Amino acid sequence: MYRIGASSNLRGWGLFSMLALLVLIVTTVALLWQPQLVDGLRSAIRTTARTSFALFLATFLASSLAFLLPNSTTKALLRERRILGLAFAFSHLLHGILILAYAQLFPDIFWAGRTAATNIPGSVGYLFILLLSLTSFSWAMKTLGGRAWKLLHSTGTWLIAADFCLSFGKRIPMNAWYALGFCIIFSAIVLKVTAKLAQRNHRRIQQTSAA
Repeated sequence: MYRIGASSNLRGWGLFSMLALLVLIVTTVALLWQPQLVDGLRSAIRTTARTSFALFLATFLASSLAFLLPNSTTKALLRERRILGLAFAFSHLLHGILILAYAQLFPDIFWAGRTAATNIPGSVGYLFILLLSLTSFSWAMKTLGGRAWKLLHSTGTWLIAADFCLSFGKRIPMNAWYALGFCIIFSAIVLKVTAKLAQRNHRRIQQTSAA
């Protein structure tokens, strides 16, 4: 079993290529497994939602896990955070394309019980995913400046986390399994806040010792 960073092929763009290929494979299987196209699209949309969620969690928690549980795996996770974020963006791009195809091919089913307003949180999420992806390179950080870059990425990351929270939460009445996703993202948010508070306290202690 491979770990992130265990092989040079699983670093950087090699890791991205592997993750993107895996997402494409499982999405294709989900799409073709169903005999009807409408069911295949629904299955593929659910599959890409899950792959996106998993990749987002890895990106979202990378720095927190590296601080709270420092070891070779969490350090490699932090080192590859940008690549994991781009893989998340790829997965969610595929998710969006499938949703658009579903809306175009089966508009009566897609818009049943849905309004334009219900699409606003997801649309805002996609906007920030695009912005974070475009600014995930060193030239963007130099152009924006460190402070603006950090503000954008911090704000965007938290908004995407909130979007996942909302997406899972509103679907709990439809299927109790969505409660599991809600609990996972809520726990991830608590863990990240805890890590941030611990880091702040750690810096305060270091500054006091230095003084």
